Amino acid sequence: MQLDLQNPPDYRHDTVLPLPIEVNANAWAVDAGCSGNPGQMEYQCVDLATGERVFHFGPVFGTNNIGEFLAIVHALALMQQRGITDKVIYSDSVNAALWVKKKQCKTKLERSPRTAELYNIIARAENWLRTHTVTTPILKWETKKWGEIPADFGRKK
Repeated sequence: MQLDLQNPPDYRHDTVLPLPIEVNANAWAVDAGCSGNPGQMEYQCVDLATGERVFHFGPVFGTNNIGEFLAIVHALALMQQRGITDKVIYSDSVNAALWVKKKQCKTKLERSPRTAELYNIIARAENWLRTHTVTTPILKWETKKWGEIPADFGRKK
């Protein structure tokens, strides 16, 4: 069920986005988009308080799950680099959050010359997870209740 929200809603003073009241606006939302799966994949992060894009990566040949995983790790690493300790991360991907928790991208994407650069990025992300302590909460974005995550690329039909 899609919520009919104003932008910004009159009951929220912590965001410019139309967020449900139970969503923490002191957060970054990440999402990936993929044209085909595998296909041209990209991911991005949006600050829920400001609505601004924090980062964008791609497109590269990959899968949506890989993009979701890399988006979370990218957000975690950037938060650490910037000394941000008070935000949470929202992702709509259960698989990606689990992969981050296990510190391993469990993709079945075929290794080939076409995917070599992406596999190098995955290896860097996994190494970062193994060598850093993650304390930032990674929360599930409840798409069925709240609609699409604000970092969505808006390509669904």
